[in-house]
Amino acid sequence: MHRRQFFRKTTAASLGSFLVSSASTIAPPTTLKPNRLKEGDTIGLITPSRYLTEEKLRESVENLAKLGFRVKYTENMLVKKGYLGGTDQQRADDINQMFADDSVDGIMCAAGGYGTTRLLPYLDYDMIRNNPKVLIGYSDITGLLYGLHSQTGLICFHGPMGTSDYNDYTTQYFRQLLMEPQNELTYQNPESISEEELVPLYLQDEEDTTISTAELITLSPGVAEGTLVGGNLTLVSSMCGTPYDIDMRDKIVFLEDVGEAPYRIDRMLTQLLLDPNKLPAAKGVVLGLFTDCETDNEDKSFSLAQVLYDRLASLGIPVLYGLMFGHIKRNATIPVGIQARLDADGKKLTLLEKAVI
Repeated sequence: MHRRQFFRKTTAASLGSFLVSSASTIAPPTTLKPNRLKEGDTIGLITPSRYLTEEKLRESVENLAKLGFRVKYTENMLVKKGYLGGTDQQRADDINQMFADDSVDGIMCAAGGYGTTRLLPYLDYDMIRNNPKVLIGYSDITGLLYGLHSQTGLICFHGPMGTSDYNDYTTQYFRQLLMEPQNELTYQNPESISEEELVPLYLQDEEDTTISTAELITLSPGVAEGTLVGGNLTLVSSMCGTPYDIDMRDKIVFLEDVGEAPYRIDRMLTQLLLDPNKLPAAKGVVLGLFTDCETDNEDKSFSLAQVLYDRLASLGIPVLYGLMFGHIKRNATIPVGIQARLDADGKKLTLLEKAVI
């Protein structure tokens, strides 16, 4: 009887002079909660990473309109500079402008890709701290979430973007987090997921066991409480050693990724394990669906499941796999910076306070 253990980037010429950052690595600032969103509010749409096409811009505006929002964006919205949505200064200017603009109630990233870490030295953190607003996105946007939270204390949101699929599940958690906040909120996966959404996980044991991710899976048992931090694993690991990093001491860490081979997942988790202020000091870990991160079933290397179990189960803290957030169609919104309880035995992640006011 088997245990139920389950189980991207080139260099271009400089696009602008690099600024020496004045970011602080001292104690994190006081937590700032933004105002909740409501229907009729104006959302500032930004492209801090990859460039956006006209088609994707129309899609983003339509998605936000269906949610009941008006949309505002700048003349930089369709600028293309290589693989980026404009120069670092242009993209940072858009973020600064949206926070400074009193007519903008919240800010959403249109898409991810690559580029947020490049613009962190150009942001006006004092101004942002004085104008707290909802900011939401995922994937490469993790770099922006980290920068803003570490420098201003602003609660940020790992969740859908302008071009995301706004199905019932995604919309439910968007509204419950940002528009209709509750004192406590427990995340629940849908009872079933479609064939298209299924991310198989291979144990690669003698029976070649495959476990679907329709259910949450406990890697390591236990219950813990702490502040939620995290996001895309590639970006979380790339922030290490920078002034914009967030330590994981006494935190509940949430992680997800897409398109990374198991050895790369291994390398990034190992980096977080080698720093005593990272995973070794965390209170718990909750993992999303690691889409397209599995080896070929015939490959004799470690499977994703084996890597996750090997790297995380020995920490002696609760670890839960399979919460639906990240690079999937049904993408729950998760706040960075508020208190939560992880119950790996009961397979639950519960927010213990509102993330907006």
